[in-house]
Amino acid sequence: MKMKKLNLLVILLVIIGVLVGGCRKKQEAVDTWAQIESRGTIIIGLDDTFVPMGFKDSNGNLTGFDVDLAKEAIKRLGLEVKFQPIDWNLKEQELNSGNIDLIWNGYTITEERLEKVNFTKPYLDNRQVIVTLSNSDINTKADLENRIVATQNSSSSLEALEKAGVIPSFKDGDIILFDTFNEAFMDLEAKRVDGLVADEIMARYYISERGEEKYKVLDEDFGDEEYGIGVRKEDKTLLDKLNEALDEMKEDGTARKISEAWFGEDIVK
Repeated sequence: MKMKKLNLLVILLVIIGVLVGGCRKKQEAVDTWAQIESRGTIIIGLDDTFVPMGFKDSNGNLTGFDVDLAKEAIKRLGLEVKFQPIDWNLKEQELNSGNIDLIWNGYTITEERLEKVNFTKPYLDNRQVIVTLSNSDINTKADLENRIVATQNSSSSLEALEKAGVIPSFKDGDIILFDTFNEAFMDLEAKRVDGLVADEIMARYYISERGEEKYKVLDEDFGDEEYGIGVRKEDKTLLDKLNEALDEMKEDGTARKISEAWFGEDIVK
């Protein structure tokens, strides 16, 4: 009898410990705007190979549409901006651990990501396109069957393919994953993969830089999507201020000018 009571007491203590620990974690999740404002700097995490949103130019300087948009928006918040290259596979962990304050780099709003972070209002439309070499006999999604298909790991492209349920139809029932889209394009050019699925904004910019005659973008795609800026769920103040800054930039034409400089037209939502 005493042993049963002892076991019961141990179980109760474990349960209490778990509940207290959970409450403590909830209490620790606080709005960090005051800390950011005091620091005077916002740290933005990005994949610095993701053209034309955030990448290094021939001189090694960080540039891109999102980089220019972020610089202007953060300036309107009265802060300095620091861009921090990160492992894209760990982007949400980097944000929620406090290593960065924002994910701003062609970051697609998805249901899975909404479970981990908050997003600003969407500011760009995008779609998941299929890219092959120009002389490829792949012309439809059905033609991808038993072909070697690639994309970036932890990307919305991969999520779109998983949602479509087509990966088992690819060669060996799997997809080739790369850490960056740049690596995926290199393997396409080397004919080590037959096609790749990528963000249209990135793919068309890459193709325009490398030579449009070398590639083909299929008419069929794996869905439309929107870009937003990733913010910690507890950072309500920062989220509101970013939305206000972006709205102001759209209203006064600044966002349009940045878009025209990169894309030749205004594609901001």
